[in-house]
Amino acid sequence: MKYTITDTERGFLYKNGKFIKMLQPGVYRTFGSNTEIQPVLLSVPLHEDYSREELAVLAADAQFKAETVSVKVGDGQLALHFEDGRYVNSLTSGCYVYWNTVKSHTFQFCDITAPNVKEDIPRHICEKLQAEGKMVMIEIPEQHKGILYFDRAFQRVLECGVYYFWKMESCVKVLIADLRRKQMSITGQELLTKDKVTIRMNFLCDYRFTDFLKAHTEITDYSSQFYYAVQMAMREYVAGCTLDELLADREGAAAAVMEKLNAKAGELYLEVLEVGIRDIILPGEIRDIMNTVLIAEKRAQANVITRREEVASTRSLLNTAKLMDENKTLYKLKELEYLERICENVGNISVSSGDLLTQLREIVTK
Repeated sequence: MKYTITDTERGFLYKNGKFIKMLQPGVYRTFGSNTEIQPVLLSVPLHEDYSREELAVLAADAQFKAETVSVKVGDGQLALHFEDGRYVNSLTSGCYVYWNTVKSHTFQFCDITAPNVKEDIPRHICEKLQAEGKMVMIEIPEQHKGILYFDRAFQRVLECGVYYFWKMESCVKVLIADLRRKQMSITGQELLTKDKVTIRMNFLCDYRFTDFLKAHTEITDYSSQFYYAVQMAMREYVAGCTLDELLADREGAAAAVMEKLNAKAGELYLEVLEVGIRDIILPGEIRDIMNTVLIAEKRAQANVITRREEVASTRSLLNTAKLMDENKTLYKLKELEYLERICENVGNISVSSGDLLTQLREIVTK
């Protein structure tokens, strides 16, 4: 029987089912049914078509061994597979055999018994390993830090950047902490003042971490504890002052609450930057009373202003009368001024008899 082995193939010669040797490209003839040649493509990895036992038999041939490369990946290892220096895929535990004629196959072994990835693996390969499901990627934004845990055990603090970890049985968890200035809004708090008036308040609190690592590792739910601390400080202050005092000095109230909070915030590894009262909402009946008082105050102020202006106007008239009484010329000028104003409003003048100029002169000279 005639067999043709091309340049992209190799031939395995079997006699009575037993491997004899590997054949190079060429034309071969066999005689009898007990001899067989199997063409094998160089582009197909050998471990995909042959078992480990069959590969061990083939490896006894010197020519086969010279043209192939085998790699054994143990437990807890991962092999990075390169063809002509270009990354192709990753290999888990097992035995692999490749033809090493058309392309050169090389391997880089990685220890995956621990989640940490060594720095000698390039970034683009890490991205491909992540896509293969062999790695997990953690990104820490700017002005943030990460707290790294392996199996709930603290490892280290991660600075801003991108990190890769082996995806394995160990649980990798990163808690990302925001180091920027934060704002807490507390709304709709019903508080009782010293004079037994129930009010509702909305206030804001700006804060930031003094030690973010201790705040996240030593305190359970620091944000809730800080929320209650702000709430209690505001209640304590409002309970010690009257409604009028609270309305008259909102900035003083915020400063007093901030001073109370600083001691508690230190225990939570926080720093209070600013506290402000946004709204003070009064009950309906108190609001009506306040509006009534405000209207009465404004009316009283308006009356005082009116009286003050009337007194000033009367004093001015008195001074003018004294001057006119002492100076006849000034009196005559004032008389002419009023006559001019009257004439401005006169549309028509009717003369019954006599000379018009004579009658006007008599009016002016009277």
